[in-house]
Amino acid sequence: MRTGIIRRIDDLGRVVIPREIRRTLHLREGDPLEIFVGVEGEVIFKKYSPIGELGNFAKEYVDSLHETIGHIAMIADRDVIIAVAGANKREFLSKAIGNAVERVLEERTTLIMNDLQVADDENVHVIQTDGQEYTIKSQVIAPIITQGDPIGAVIIVTKNVGVELGDIEVKLAETAVLEDIIAVVKSRLLLIRLKPGSRTQ
Repeated sequence: MRTGIIRRIDDLGRVVIPREIRRTLHLREGDPLEIFVGVEGEVIFKKYSPIGELGNFAKEYVDSLHETIGHIAMIADRDVIIAVAGANKREFLSKAIGNAVERVLEERTTLIMNDLQVADDENVHVIQTDGQEYTIKSQVIAPIITQGDPIGAVIIVTKNVGVELGDIEVKLAETAVLEDIIAVVKSRLLLIRLKPGSRTQ
């Protein structure tokens, strides 16, 4: 995709990514980017998601979580849902996170919402619905935080009217998964730093 925008490299080797592109791709200050060189000499920046690399682990975890509590379980990175169990995958998988998840990541606190009545209030959505009906009735969203930064979220939801999520779901979302995912993410980040020829500047 060509933007028609040309930027110069400064004397420290830096390039400013235009605000419109940062906004469109949800790039925030401090977000990690992978840098590739294309076949035709292009320099390619790709948003790096440590949780996204854990696809198989995340899938196994949400399957286990769903079997344990019987509710829909999901894991999201900072942009999209990367694993789902207990629901139609087309409804949630790879969908952009909604305002409720973004708020949890910003505030770094767990959010529990029961008896959702206002389906058209986008501030309660865990995914962006693009105008479709929001059918979730109760939800728990817990941030996954590693090295002080939110890297994703564990989400437990139900579509059943009158079913309330409580302390059990909150504890499951906050504890076991965080320890497992953080351990795997830290080991992956350590491996990246230890690769021959890789340097952080």
